[in-house]
Amino acid sequence: MEKGLFEGAIAVLYPDGNIDLITSELESESAKKAAVNIKIYKNNDDLKIILKNIISSNKSIGINFKKFLYKDFLQIKKQFISSKFFDISESIDMIRLIKDEIEIKLIKKACRISDKAMEKIPQILHENMYEYELAAEINYLMQKNGADKPAFDTISSFGKNTAEPHYTHGDTKLKRNDLVLCDFGACFKKYNSDITRTFIFGKANENQKNMYKIVLEANTIGRNMIKSGLKAGEIHKAVNSFINKSEFKGRFIHSTGHSLGLSVHDGSERIGFNSELILKKNMIFTIEPGVYIPGLGGVRIEDDVLIKSNGAEILTKSNRNLIEI
Repeated sequence: MEKGLFEGAIAVLYPDGNIDLITSELESESAKKAAVNIKIYKNNDDLKIILKNIISSNKSIGINFKKFLYKDFLQIKKQFISSKFFDISESIDMIRLIKDEIEIKLIKKACRISDKAMEKIPQILHENMYEYELAAEINYLMQKNGADKPAFDTISSFGKNTAEPHYTHGDTKLKRNDLVLCDFGACFKKYNSDITRTFIFGKANENQKNMYKIVLEANTIGRNMIKSGLKAGEIHKAVNSFINKSEFKGRFIHSTGHSLGLSVHDGSERIGFNSELILKKNMIFTIEPGVYIPGLGGVRIEDDVLIKSNGAEILTKSNRNLIEI
């Protein structure tokens, strides 16, 4: 059992692959577009009756606790006093890691939309532009090219703000020779892309050039390594080791990548030190090494990668070379 994408909805999954989607009248028309059995309720009493008819004979009920509010669980537990509940969130995560042909097609489209937006950024940047201005332009470009919405809160940071990996955007103005870091994704028919590029608004100094060179090489190492049968943690070890052999030792402060799909961190898996995940065909991950120096700035280069039986397909095509604007 899992909370659905629709407001007030519950998805009930069966071992034989069938699915019942229980949804309110509010979401019924949208829910009917899904290729599953739809059951519509008008109020909470209706919902309880539907649940009772569907699962009353089951002594064991699995719940995706990662997506289920505790309050909702208490209501279910109260209704099915004699049932035992167990967590299926890890199983759901593992299922979501492997994409089918339709999912891959949608993610590829989301990546193409992101690439189109990224291509226009050098033309948009101008002195004294606000970070929030750039974020708005990026979001507009994605939706103009077919995105349903941004996949997450767009990051557009200037200067020293680029040293914060999860900075979003504020009222900082763009100045000559600033680093400009853009991290965003397009959501297309529920599926997401995630891309990062870093630009120089002016002429790069030697430190900026070196930072960029190291991050680009680290990104290349990760993209070249990723393949079916490899343990995810081995990629992060190689990327982190390379950066730590440079003058930027200790400045790579996050994992090398994460799974991508229906959510930006789909399946909750990361390419990090402790990842024991064995990569498989049709998994999609980001590769996003970065170097961050507080007070000065940071560089991150991120791509989306589809794992294939004999290597990988890079889904994001945007220019990775240093661009001085």
